[in-house]
Amino acid sequence: PENGVGMTTARDRFVIDYDRDPLLERARAFRDGTDSDEELCRRLGIPLKKGWNVTNARRMIRAEDDLATHVKPVLYRPFDQRLIFYHDSLVWRTVMKVMGHMLRENVGLCVGRAGQVIGPDGWDIVTACSSPTDFNLFRRGGNCLFPLYLHPGVGTSGVLPFSPWSVGRHGRRPNLDPSFVDRLAEAAALRFVSDGSGDLRATFGPEDVLAYIYAVFHSPGYRARYEAHLKLDFPRVPLPGSPELFLQLVIGGHHLLGLHLMESPDLDDLITDYAGPRNPTVGRVGWSNGTVWLDAAKTNARQRHRATVPGQYGFHGVTEEVWDFQIGGYQVCHKWLKDRKGRALSQADIAHYQRLVAAVSETITGMAEIDGVIESFGGWPRAFERDSADPEAPAKVAEPPALYAEEEQP
Repeated sequence: PENGVGMTTARDRFVIDYDRDPLLERARAFRDGTDSDEELCRRLGIPLKKGWNVTNARRMIRAEDDLATHVKPVLYRPFDQRLIFYHDSLVWRTVMKVMGHMLRENVGLCVGRAGQVIGPDGWDIVTACSSPTDFNLFRRGGNCLFPLYLHPGVGTSGVLPFSPWSVGRHGRRPNLDPSFVDRLAEAAALRFVSDGSGDLRATFGPEDVLAYIYAVFHSPGYRARYEAHLKLDFPRVPLPGSPELFLQLVIGGHHLLGLHLMESPDLDDLITDYAGPRNPTVGRVGWSNGTVWLDAAKTNARQRHRATVPGQYGFHGVTEEVWDFQIGGYQVCHKWLKDRKGRALSQADIAHYQRLVAAVSETITGMAEIDGVIESFGGWPRAFERDSADPEAPAKVAEPPALYAEEEQP
């Protein structure tokens, strides 16, 4: 029920950074400056946007003694966590009524909005987050964030007086439609608990609901079958045809969530080797023969940044399929490095990129396994239909209208 597009800074170069100290230096310069509004913005390189009241912004930030409390993590691009000076004085639209929930313990579903068409590989505008997100998380913007939990005291919905569920950790409640949860509980033959995950034998929780949805949205069969509809509308969620299908998709969805939130222990099993200087400076990024070069001599952007002339150092062990993989219209393994062109990578950066590559590789495998599970239950759409002829099946759920209005497909 509670959702919204990501925040819009209107001044990324000033309020977003890789490191905390430069952010605080810039924020202090804006707060403590004695120049005129126009001169201060010129000196600090802040664009003067129509509708932005610089005088009011300076007044707001001068009321803050501890600027460090406003430095927060932000998911800027897929797998690219940065820091933001998150304050209404300098961020154009903080969208606090939604993002405030992500400043506490939470996980969110990020989905591209209706009408957004992405890339030659079909629909890919979905990922997960554990922090606020940027509006342009996906290539053409329009990232819509759905927090899984709502926390009290955030916006007008944080208290959730209408919720049928008891409070969980830190007073949070699920940000889920009760009628959908009821239908899902009957289809899965499980009882819903209002916080965390269930045991999947007798109970399921909000995080299992998210995992189920996440698995469905990452099914290549789902994306192919409903490709035309996904270009026009938000993705829709079918109910599982059996408790067994629900269980298997929840397991697959949790696996993908762990990868995309960079929390899975599988990411410690690196599949790449880095060879080059200890702190390499990122130059022209390209791929050839299983290697991502940080200093490719020549690349072809139309061929997904293939290195037509390789470089001297980079990451070995990156398959072509992993290199080409996209989320939100971004070629993930290229985008992360391209955004750091001219920057020296730290040892932590190198380690993160190797984990990113492992996450993409595991994602490709996990998506194929999800389709395999669905095929084992009859494929699309059979696996999501209830078989009333089966006397062992749970009572039939009153199904909503068809997932999409469509002609029967072979």
